[in-house]
Amino acid sequence: MTARMLYLMRHGAPDVTGRMLGRTDDPATQAGIAACLARAEGLAIDRIEASDLIRARACAAAIGEPRGVAVEIDPRWRELDFGTWDGLAPAAIDCAELAAFYDDPDASPPPNGERWSALQDRVAQALAAMPPVSTLIVTHGGAIRAALAELCGFDRRQIWAFDLPYAALVSLRIWPGPTRTVQIVGLAT
Repeated sequence: MTARMLYLMRHGAPDVTGRMLGRTDDPATQAGIAACLARAEGLAIDRIEASDLIRARACAAAIGEPRGVAVEIDPRWRELDFGTWDGLAPAAIDCAELAAFYDDPDASPPPNGERWSALQDRVAQALAAMPPVSTLIVTHGGAIRAALAELCGFDRRQIWAFDLPYAALVSLRIWPGPTRTVQIVGLAT
């Protein structure tokens, strides 16, 4: 069977950084969009998908427009909902609560926020619905981690081992079939 490429790109830097930006819909800066454009240079892609949040949509549109590739918006690629932590700097959150979240984000979700399993479920649904063509997905750090857990079988501790700064790109080669095989072929940060 023929393999296809899947590229997972984190959106460019938003206006406000250093905060828990889940559902907060801050736009990407022009420099952040430019960083994504530079990172996508040379990628052979047939489709582009993006989260419905503006910081991801704008970066995806900037990549797709000169290529003549329309961006398909899918809210399943949104970041984890950080609930009452949304928009806060980590230093403004109780250290014990934040540590419990990072240790087990499903058992200790943000107050009034989303459980990690809910993010993984919606990302798994988005991945299952994708056609078998080379695709770039412009999304968020949490959604990329959820996709890596789904595709590569990483556990909750392993997903935090990846540094995913703004405009990071994870390149995966996927062989379809009953026992899907996935190979990480690149991590550009």
